Amino acid sequence: MQDTTPGPVQDPASKINTSVPHSARIWNYWLGGVDNYEVDRVAGDQYVAVFPEIVELARSSRYFLARAIRFLAGEAGVRQFLDIGTGLPTVDNTHEVAQRVAPDARIVYVDNDPLVLAHARALLTSTPEGTTTYIDADLHRPEEVIERVRPSLDLTRPVALMLMGVMGHIVDDAEARSIVRRLIAELPSGSYFTLYDCTGDDPAFNKAQSGYDDTGAVPYRLRSPEFVSGYFEGLEPVEPGIVPLERWRPEIAHTAKESPSMCAVARKP
Repeated sequence: MQDTTPGPVQDPASKINTSVPHSARIWNYWLGGVDNYEVDRVAGDQYVAVFPEIVELARSSRYFLARAIRFLAGEAGVRQFLDIGTGLPTVDNTHEVAQRVAPDARIVYVDNDPLVLAHARALLTSTPEGTTTYIDADLHRPEEVIERVRPSLDLTRPVALMLMGVMGHIVDDAEARSIVRRLIAELPSGSYFTLYDCTGDDPAFNKAQSGYDDTGAVPYRLRSPEFVSGYFEGLEPVEPGIVPLERWRPEIAHTAKESPSMCAVARKP
């Protein structure tokens, strides 16, 4: 049966594959979006059947992103944001939250997914005072990412580097550590690094992820809390430090079970 429900508008040149599940589209589905296909909804439902907490984790990740950006653009005074692994636009994207606090904020999104590229116009909006740019580049090549970013951001001034739920796609541990360190090394003192990642300390979560990986989709590596904390080595995490998503400066009391995740905002000395 043909899928006639809403889905992404495709550029014929983008070569979007709708025959296997796609993590960004499934995440969009869990968040209540329409930029997904039947194959994504099936995979998403199968995931939820094994690990129903994934829907709340998806929402918690979006709430953390908004809180972190408000801190960075407000209290920390950052005016430049580098968001790598953009994903599909939803509500309160990085540029929207940052420019709501600081209209002159400059945002660069980086992704190399053809689906995200097809949605680039939705991302390329900005206040008159600021800028929003999309760059097609690969996280596996961090030096290339930085070179592509230079025309849009002043790398002599503080930058907020954001890697939000993307490092699990770098399945090799040594490569994942190296990528983070190489990106941070290119940023000036006073910059900030913001990351969240899912952790593998819940057996049901591991089972659900293993089932998803077996579909032929791009796999995602669930790592230990200790490994994720290691991304912040040499940096200065702001309070409350490296914690599960729900514990990072919550704006309302959180009574649900904490998700298997770690996150932090840390300053480069």
